[in-house]
Amino acid sequence: MQIQPRQQLLEIWQAIGRHSFPAGEWEWGDDGRQSSVADSERLLCLLYPATEIPEFRLDDPDTTDADVLTALRTVGSRSDIPVRLLEVLHDYMRTHTDEKKSPTFAGGHYFSSADEKDEPTPEQLAVGVVDSYSMSVTLCLATLGFLKVFTTKPRRAEVRELAEELRAATSLRLTAAMVSLLRAFTVSVFDSESSQGEALVGLVGQGRIPDRLVVQQLQRRLKPLRATIRDRFTIGVDIVGDLDDENQLFECGWSWSVVDTAPPVDTTVPIGQQPAGVAQPVPYLYFTVSALDGIVDLFSDRTLTLGLLSPEQQSLAEALRLRWEITQRYWSLLARFGEGRWPLEDIPWRTTGQRLESEYFTLLVTAILAQDHQRRRGSEDDLSRMATVLERLAERGRITGRMTGRDGAVALHSPGVRLPLHGSDRIGPPMQWTMRDFSAQLLKRTIQLGTLSRTIPVRDRMLRLGETSLEHLWLRRLRSGRSSKLWDDVTAVFPEAPLPQATVVSWSATERLVECMVAARSLYQEPPLRSAELTLHANSLISEASHLFGKELLVPSSSADGTRAIALKTIEVALRRAREVVDERPSTACALALQVLVELDAMIMGRRAAARGM
Repeated sequence: MQIQPRQQLLEIWQAIGRHSFPAGEWEWGDDGRQSSVADSERLLCLLYPATEIPEFRLDDPDTTDADVLTALRTVGSRSDIPVRLLEVLHDYMRTHTDEKKSPTFAGGHYFSSADEKDEPTPEQLAVGVVDSYSMSVTLCLATLGFLKVFTTKPRRAEVRELAEELRAATSLRLTAAMVSLLRAFTVSVFDSESSQGEALVGLVGQGRIPDRLVVQQLQRRLKPLRATIRDRFTIGVDIVGDLDDENQLFECGWSWSVVDTAPPVDTTVPIGQQPAGVAQPVPYLYFTVSALDGIVDLFSDRTLTLGLLSPEQQSLAEALRLRWEITQRYWSLLARFGEGRWPLEDIPWRTTGQRLESEYFTLLVTAILAQDHQRRRGSEDDLSRMATVLERLAERGRITGRMTGRDGAVALHSPGVRLPLHGSDRIGPPMQWTMRDFSAQLLKRTIQLGTLSRTIPVRDRMLRLGETSLEHLWLRRLRSGRSSKLWDDVTAVFPEAPLPQATVVSWSATERLVECMVAARSLYQEPPLRSAELTLHANSLISEASHLFGKELLVPSSSADGTRAIALKTIEVALRRAREVVDERPSTACALALQVLVELDAMIMGRRAAARGM
C-alpha cells in the first residue's frame, strides 16, 4: 500500500470529524471514562498535523485548503473550525485541572488492575503518568503555536478573551508537565552481583565473554555518564544508591510516574502543590521512549522560531535536554555494546527492572538508538543493522511473516504487552499498563529510519517495510458506526485475537498513525537520494546527447521547415533541463537525456531513409 500522507491524513481527519463532531459539537464520548492520555492523543490527531504541516493549517482560515475544509465539514465552516478547536482545547484544560486550579495528568482508564478480580481505586486512577506528561508537552506547544498565529488577526472580543484564557492555562500546564517529567526521571544504582546486575550483565554480554570482563567494560564505558549525572543532575531527582562507587552499575530513564524519592522542583509559576511520588525509582523502557519523544519537541525549530517558551520554561527545558541526551547515550551504549553482534540484535530484548522480554522492548530500544544516531550523526552501517532489526521484528510480529496455527505472536497485538507498575500497590491493588501499538510503533520507527538514511538501499528497504506495515494497519480500521475508519480492530488481521470493543476507539493507535503520516510527509519533502554511479551515467548520456545535438545543428535546413525548428528547440530545452537537475536528480536527467537521444536518432534515421529513396 502506497504511503500517501496528504490523502490518508485527510481520510483520518474526516473520520475524526464524523466521530467527534457528530452534530457540529464536540463529544468526548468513551462512555464517560476519563484519561488525560486518551484526551491528549485525541486532540493531537487534529492539532499535530495542523501545526506541523503548512498545507493543513487551521490557525489562519484564509489559508485553509479546500480539501481540508471538505474533510472537516462536520466541524463547521472555514471560520468556525479554529474557534471550535479553541473551545475544545479550553474544555480539555478545564477538565484536567483540579479544584485548586492545578493541572492534573491522570492515567484514568488506561490503568488496569493486575488481578481481574480487583478494580483500581479512584486514587489510583487519578495518579499522573509519564505518557500524559509527555503528550501534554507536545499538545501544549502545538496549542501555543496555534494561538500565536490565530491571535495575530482581529477577532471578536469573546474569541480574544477565550484565546487569552487558553494561553494562560496552556502555559501553566506546560510548566507542570515539564516539572513532572523532571520528577519522573530516575537513576537506579545496583551491585553487579545483584539480580538486576546479573540481568544487565547477561543482557549485554550475551554469554559470549566472562561476566567479570563485561562488568569491567561496562564500568569503564559508563564512567563519563556517571560523572555527568553526579555533577549536573541537581533538579527534581534524588539518586538512590551510591553513584560515586564506580564498582556499582546503574540504569537511567523514566519511571511510570513521579518517583517516590523525587524532591519538589522550585518554580515561580503557581502550578500548585507538587504531588508526592508513587512509582518506584526503576526506569521503564516504554515510558523512557515516551518521555524522549515529548522532550524533543521542546527544541524543535518551530518552538524556537515562535518563541513558545518562557524564561523559566527554557531553564526547565535545558534540564530535560540534559536528561534526554544522557539517556540516549546510555541506552545506545547498551544496545551496541561489545564487538560483533549487538545486544539489540539478540531478539527479544530483556528488561532488567521488570524481568520481562518481548519484541516490543527491542522496538523501543531501536527507537532510542535511532534518536541517538540522529544526535551524533552515526554511520550508515548502524542504520542498516537497525533496519534489519525492524525487518525481523515485522516478521516475528506477523506483519510480514505468515501466521501459524495458535500463533503466539498475536498476543503482541492483543491483548498486548503488559507492564507491572511498581509502587502502585501502595494506594490500592497492583496496577499494570498495556501496550497494544506494536504495529503503529513499528511503522513510526521504519519511517524514522528511512528519513535518517542517506543510502538508497536502506531507504528503499524501509519504504517497502513501511508500505507493508501501513497496509497491515489500514486493514485494522473499525468498519461500522461512528468509529468507522478509525482504529483498532485487531481481529481483522488476526482472527484468533480477543474480540474488540467495537464502539471504543483506540486513540493511542490512531494518534500513532497520524504521527506516521506527518513523518512520512517530512520524508517526501526531502530531495531524493542521489547515486554517484547514476550521476556519472547521466553525465555520459548528456555528453553524448549534447554532441549529437551540436552535430545536428550543422545539417542544412530550409527556413520553411518549421517542424524541424520546433523539434530542435524542444531538444535544446530538454538538454538544458537535464544539465540543471543532473546533480540532484540523476534519474530524471537520464530520462531527459534518453528522450533527447531517441529524438535525435529519429532525425538521423529519417535523413538516411530519405537519402536512400532519392
